[in-house]
Amino acid sequence: MPERTLVLVKPDGVRRGLIGAIISRFEARGFRVAALKMLQFDRELARKHYAEHVDRSFYPPLEDFITSGPCVAMVLEADDAIDMARNMMGATNHLNAAPGTIRGDWAYSGRENLVHGSDSPESVAREIPLFFAEDEIL
Repeated sequence: MPERTLVLVKPDGVRRGLIGAIISRFEARGFRVAALKMLQFDRELARKHYAEHVDRSFYPPLEDFITSGPCVAMVLEADDAIDMARNMMGATNHLNAAPGTIRGDWAYSGRENLVHGSDSPESVAREIPLFFAEDEIL
């Protein structure tokens, strides 16, 4: 059975018109889009999604950024979906992201790094329900 992961196209990716290109990369790699929606983070959702970071010094600007415009949330399915998606996204710091990855090819800021992907099965279990009801995942 395929594994699920949550991937977000963050406000900078939406603003820059990269939604289709990002989704295309995942589809071309064999991921199946099981759920997809555009949404606007409010501060409450930001605090829930980034709960482990709320008390860190970098969190307030992160919250400002993630609430600054629409995002695209998607549930993707594939064998080894979590690790494969994170490898495709590249290192969180754009300076360390390899060419050929989403961040390596298009990101030019540490905070505005285009995408988020769940980093573990526990994160998937916590994050997907923040964005999708079970009956929205096909």
